[in-house]
Amino acid sequence: MSTSFLDFEKPIAELQSRIDELRDTTADSAVDIGAEIAKLQAKSDKLLRDTFAKLTPWQKTQVARHPQRPHFHDYVAHAFSDFVPLGGDRLYGDDQAIMGGFARLNGRRIMLIGHEKGNDTQSRIKHNFGMGKPEGYRKAIRLMDMAHRFGLPVITLVDTPGAYPGKGAEERGQAEAIARTTQKCLELGVPLIAVVIGEGGSGGAVAFATANRIAMLEHSIYSVISPEGCASILWKDAEKMREAAEALRLTAQDLLKLGVIDRIVKEPLGGAQRAPREAIDAVGKAIEAMLKELSGKKPEALIKDRRQKFLDMGSKGLAA
Repeated sequence: MSTSFLDFEKPIAELQSRIDELRDTTADSAVDIGAEIAKLQAKSDKLLRDTFAKLTPWQKTQVARHPQRPHFHDYVAHAFSDFVPLGGDRLYGDDQAIMGGFARLNGRRIMLIGHEKGNDTQSRIKHNFGMGKPEGYRKAIRLMDMAHRFGLPVITLVDTPGAYPGKGAEERGQAEAIARTTQKCLELGVPLIAVVIGEGGSGGAVAFATANRIAMLEHSIYSVISPEGCASILWKDAEKMREAAEALRLTAQDLLKLGVIDRIVKEPLGGAQRAPREAIDAVGKAIEAMLKELSGKKPEALIKDRRQKFLDMGSKGLAA
């Protein structure tokens, strides 16, 4: 499947289109234009490198939302093994936006929880575009309790524009469910590692990222509100989302400086959507490294480490 181009990638798209046309011409012609194709490809690669070396926060937001970025199911298929999905919150129902279950990472048993956005119209509707409902967060609490009982590390993959804001979700206690999930994260006596693989939006993301170690993919975002929502509140104009993205400090690079996250996982050139398996492998290796950092810590130490991490959050940026 070819990668779809974002608005700011238009010059790259035009070059790539020209290269594809020349390749088609080569197949039907005796004239060798391989040198011309190689020259254009080198130009395209350089333009791609230069473009992604200086992305603005709003452009990073667009990359983080790219529909072809690998999602939860892709990570389950390629980074983990023996995944056993567990459903239901034992109170109301099962939420398909939040998935979870037992899995193995290079043979080590873990509890895996994350958001699933879907990759086509039908699956996006099924998974509610990754926007969790109260029953999804209560399911996560149930799975975290199970992990605690069995002494299994919890790995969360964060990728949501935010928790679902619908009337039914509010009636079923959305805010309470998110707060209790966050509280449960703080109480766990097992290692908890979170990786933001796309969007980390609002409390729906914080509920899964109140962890001992937090990593972000290089072009992912993590913020208290979406740039459009922030612009609507501050300037009464959603079109000021570019200014909002700058002000929110939502990029992985900004958040590492502020001490909100612990590491950045490098993406393939042009974003995870261009080489999903490479990005998935990089995330898997980062999780293994973070698990090793927490290896041997007692439950009390893990809880203290996690609480202190959030009490200290932001002090780096303030000191600077």
